[in-house]
Amino acid sequence: MISFEKTRLQTFSFGDEPDDIYYFLINLNIRPEGMDPEKIRLADPRNFDRILQDNGCILMMDGTEVNELIRRGELDQKDLHNGLFELAKAEGIIR
Repeated sequence: MISFEKTRLQTFSFGDEPDDIYYFLINLNIRPEGMDPEKIRLADPRNFDRILQDNGCILMMDGTEVNELIRRGELDQKDLHNGLFELAKAEGIIR
C-alpha cells in the first residue's frame, strides 16, 4: 500500500464554477513532481484515463463532488489531502 507521505493533492481550475475545479490525489512514486497541468489541459478525451494514470493520478474528483462530501461531513475542507487519501483507502482504490 502507498503511504500518505508518498501522495500529494493537486488542484486544477479550468473555469470559475465548482464543476470546473478538479482535485487530484497523486502518487509521488510515479510522478515525484506532480501532474503537469498543461498535459491535462491538452489531453485527448479518448485517452484521458491513460494520461491521468501516466501522471500518477490515484483519484480525481470535481469541485461539486468534493463540496458535497464536505457538506455531508465526510471530508474536512481544511485537510482535503488526508480526507481524499482516506476515501481512496476506504473505496479500495489504495490497498
